[in-house]
Amino acid sequence: MSSSTPTPRIDQPVALAPGSEQHGAKAHSDGGWDAPDAAKKVPVQTRSERPQSGDLDAFAPVTGREVNWKFAPIAKLQPLLDGGLDGSAYPFLARQTEGADVEWGRSDDPAVGTAGLPEDRAAAAAWTARDAVLKVTVKATEAHESISITRSDFGTQARAAHTVITAEQHAQGIVVIDNRGSALLSENVEIVVRDGARLTVVSLQDWDDDAVHVSTQFAEVGRDAFLKHVVVSLGGDVVRVNPSTHLGAQGADTEMYGVYFADAGQYIEQQVYVNHDAPNTRGRVNYKGALQGEGAHTVWIGDVLIGRAGDGTDSYEQNRNLVLTDGTRADSIPNLEIETGNIEGAGHASATGRFDDEQLFYLQARGIPEEEARRLVVLGFLVEVLQKIGAPELEERLIAAVEQELAEGRTAVAAPADEQADA
Repeated sequence: MSSSTPTPRIDQPVALAPGSEQHGAKAHSDGGWDAPDAAKKVPVQTRSERPQSGDLDAFAPVTGREVNWKFAPIAKLQPLLDGGLDGSAYPFLARQTEGADVEWGRSDDPAVGTAGLPEDRAAAAAWTARDAVLKVTVKATEAHESISITRSDFGTQARAAHTVITAEQHAQGIVVIDNRGSALLSENVEIVVRDGARLTVVSLQDWDDDAVHVSTQFAEVGRDAFLKHVVVSLGGDVVRVNPSTHLGAQGADTEMYGVYFADAGQYIEQQVYVNHDAPNTRGRVNYKGALQGEGAHTVWIGDVLIGRAGDGTDSYEQNRNLVLTDGTRADSIPNLEIETGNIEGAGHASATGRFDDEQLFYLQARGIPEEEARRLVVLGFLVEVLQKIGAPELEERLIAAVEQELAEGRTAVAAPADEQADA
């Protein structure tokens, strides 16, 4: 090296002649992480970090690569993601006791937003489109109040719906939303359980084979209150029910159950979230599903967050899937975030498998034919959760529906003959 060219120091960059750059020395095209807006490039890592907004424009168009959409058949859901939904009032049948009310409210009712805000584009599209709000109230009486709402006239137009369910302080009761017929529907369901109340909410999806349904359900549980939330998904082409519960007051308690049965070509998804955000809260999540037929696909994603304020939390979630035939797919993903070590306990579990040959052998050895033995095993697997509902008539209907699934590969839930209609 000539004396006119100084030797570079180790802490000085070396200027290279054009075209002589070292391979790999260039910045990557996805770089710029040190830029002022670098935080915007970091993808959402956990369930608790998702943005919340009632504005459709706050959510980018769905591509199917997002973590909360990666399994879903986006093409079938697209009409519910673009906005412009019909959010007007719809016909329904209601059967209720004296201490329970159901009525239409204005779209700007102050109860809207009490339990939560949308966290994805489908929920935001329905939130923006609402023209009316179905208000369900369980009053504080000495009786166990009951409301059953049957919805079967949505048609095939892309629609939105918004429901607010409120259990008054120290009230106790059950609310059943029974979905049937055809639908192309995105909806938000808000559930508010006041202090000391005990409420059961059942969401039954018994749609026709062509139905596409997306339901986002938010719950806010008060001090020493209890919510039992049950999702039963049997019918429909694409069904996506995402319930979340915020335990934001001391002693809040929730049990979240689910039963689903997917036939050939059917897609059923549930994304369940429990947020322990106060001391001494309790959460139990138990979802069970069965799959049969080519192309049957189920997705269960369970998220539990134990926040920094969640001292004394007792939480557990599990998902079990029973595969009945070849050609099916069950995705099961449990997640647990813990931000405090001062808890009673937390855990999660997931399993997917076929029939237990030992169970079948045990039953057949006692003279039970193989087909009947398989039926008994499936019923025993699912009925455990169905019996948690606490409404004998409804439980019997659902058990009959599961038997019909097994017999014919389709759902047939018959309504009680004495069901009365109240507009």
